[in-house]
This record gives sequence, C-alpha cells and structure tokens, in this order.
Amino acid sequence: IHKLVAANKILTNSFKKEDIIMAFTVVQKLDKDPKDITPDYTLDTLGEPCPYPAIVMLETMPQLQKGEILELLSDCAQSINNIPVDTKNHGYTLLSVEQDGTKLRYLIQR
Repeated sequence: IHKLVAANKILTNSFKKEDIIMAFTVVQKLDKDPKDITPDYTLDTLGEPCPYPAIVMLETMPQLQKGEILELLSDCAQSINNIPVDTKNHGYTLLSVEQDGTKLRYLIQR
C-alpha cells in the first residue's frame, strides 16, 4: 500500500526520500523550472505496474486543496502517456514531467 505523505517525505518501500539520489532531466514544464517548485505531497509508485500510478493519482488528487502540488514518482513506461492525459481530462495542471533513466517524476497541481 502506498501512502501519501505531507512535508515531501516518503514512508514507503522502506527507504527515505533523502536516500534517493535522482538526476532528473526535464521532459516537459509549464512555467517554472521544476527545481523551483516545492510539492506539498509525494506519492511513490516506483515498482508498480500501469495503470496503478494513474489510478492512485486520480484517487489522491481530490484530497488535495486547490493550488496544492502532488509529486508523483513512477517507473511505469506507459505512465508518460497516461498521466498527462488523465491530468488534463480531470481538470488538474501538469506543471512538469522529468525523467531519470526509467524513473519519471510528475508535478501535478490541483
């Protein structure tokens, strides 16, 4: 079970976000550079198959307040197609997509 955690900390998969060193390359961005955006929540779906990242993102977003930002981490290759479309179709704003090898990082604003 993945847990949405405030204060940008991950408490799943028995590691801490501070232990993860990722050098993401910006694939897509809206206005701001992703490094200048501080997400309110992180959802770690690394290791989960598609369509789980999209489903859990769509279940999570209504819990956020308007303007809050979700960081979604995924290594599901298909999510690069699903997440942007689902985000737009449900009225959320995709602020950026970044990639580090097979890992993808999405910043999504409610």
